[in-house]
Amino acid sequence: MSAAAQTPAEALHHEAARLGTILFTVSVLDPAAGVSRRAYTSHPVEYPAQGTKPMEHDAWFAHCIAGRRTFVANTPEGFRAHFFDHALIESMGLGSAVNIPLAAAPDAPVTATVNLLAGPGHFTPPKLAAYHALVEAHRAALLASLPRLV
Repeated sequence: MSAAAQTPAEALHHEAARLGTILFTVSVLDPAAGVSRRAYTSHPVEYPAQGTKPMEHDAWFAHCIAGRRTFVANTPEGFRAHFFDHALIESMGLGSAVNIPLAAAPDAPVTATVNLLAGPGHFTPPKLAAYHALVEAHRAALLASLPRLV
């Protein structure tokens, strides 16, 4: 598929992969159902599109969704308490995770997250800055292409 024919999620995925992301997903929040729904995935076998995760109002939610801050865990120990599927993540050889919240505007609610996983220690400050720049460059197109559940 040419770059022009890519969806916004595909374009962001390919750019993130060049920075070393192994598993890439985009999730849309569905508060009415109490889940986040996967709208895009790089690994459809392990993490199928339209798959769901429970939306717990826990420390991760307070930090990433309510707090509108990027969640970063550079070790499995950093994400185990927050991700019910940590065993699957670790079985894939992944040891670090980042979740970047997406909102249409600074005062708008978070409606989605960009989820990036890689090997342990991957998300250094320079790489995080590069990932944030990529997500920001794609934010408007990505949000416009996602289903509206919030």
